[in-house]
Amino acid sequence: MRKRVLVLGGNFGGLTAALAVKHELEGDVDVTVVSKDDHFLFNPSLIWLPFGKRDRGDVTFPIGPTLDNHDIDFEHHAATGVDAEAKQVQLDDGRSLGYDYLVIATGYRNKTDVVPGFRENAVTITTLPEAERAGEQWKKFLDDPGDVVVAATQGAGCFGAAYEFLFNTSYQLKKAGLRDRVKLTYVTSEPFLGHFGIGGLPHGEQMLGMFLGKENIQSRINVGIEHVDEGALALGSGETLPFKYAMVVPPFLGQDFLLDSGLADEKGYVKVRDTYQTEKYDDVYAVGIAAAVDVPWTTPTPVGLPKTGFPTEAMAHVAAKNIASQVKGEVPSAEKAFGDIKAVCVMDAGNNGVIILADKMLPPRKHGVLIPGPQAHLMKLGFEKYFLWKMRHGYVTLP
Repeated sequence: MRKRVLVLGGNFGGLTAALAVKHELEGDVDVTVVSKDDHFLFNPSLIWLPFGKRDRGDVTFPIGPTLDNHDIDFEHHAATGVDAEAKQVQLDDGRSLGYDYLVIATGYRNKTDVVPGFRENAVTITTLPEAERAGEQWKKFLDDPGDVVVAATQGAGCFGAAYEFLFNTSYQLKKAGLRDRVKLTYVTSEPFLGHFGIGGLPHGEQMLGMFLGKENIQSRINVGIEHVDEGALALGSGETLPFKYAMVVPPFLGQDFLLDSGLADEKGYVKVRDTYQTEKYDDVYAVGIAAAVDVPWTTPTPVGLPKTGFPTEAMAHVAAKNIASQVKGEVPSAEKAFGDIKAVCVMDAGNNGVIILADKMLPPRKHGVLIPGPQAHLMKLGFEKYFLWKMRHGYVTLP
């Protein structure tokens, strides 16, 4: 009998893992994807949705046809439980699916209770529905403008999106003729500008400081948020920042159903080895945000790690190689510690931006560089189109 690979999740990690396993084994394996969402979402473009530069049709595509074209089964259902001993996954319709190998790539959910009042009085851009709600609030803001606050809370890890939204906000305010009337403030738990949750890169602090100065953006660094009131952000420092529009990036958590599986920690993240096999089970893998990664430092205000995008893809490919080895009766030998994955990111800033490159996600590094300029904006536009084309057609072996 052919081996059965079950993949939970259909976005960056899940779609990559499912297609890569098929490719590694030249199709000689049964692969099933289980996902509560039937569309792939290109999360990096959510920074543009609130300003009307994109809509959901621009940044999503249905995964069913892609999977079907590669002879992969699709279960459009939410997983509700994992029994690793019995090698079974429970679905929300009451059925159970068996597997020989399991890949957990279930992504994230927002920690909405990190700051009281966050859900009621601010917006965020970390999910598609929330980014659309942020767009509705932005339209109201343009009719009655005032101060704007962009913030990344204590424990947040997606600082790149916060910076991108910050600079795109400044750009959009200029286009609307409002920039001189609006006080724009960036609030972050980072110990310094340009930390990004990865310890920073050479000259990053100075470059981000220069960007903020050029755009006349004020900042509050190394500070947590106590609560968000209607029209005011209360900081841990005791300061209160009034606003007419506030976008807040919260920390991420793993999925609830993993908490009772015996695989996950208290945040719903699954502890893995450098092979992305779980610590306890050789036949269960976790990739992307679902994989637990230890923060290698202590900061005065807690910060998380960014695991979306390129790192997620890299983990999925390692997992796929190792599953293929196991199916062939070989010892899984592909390894790539999270900290050793390359840092590759394009940070958009409206009509400008920064290309971020480093030989490792986490220090110590040999090489790291930030390249500012309008080419970064063009590069992000091009990459968005390329990546959506690549994933829609299942070409995951392409860079």
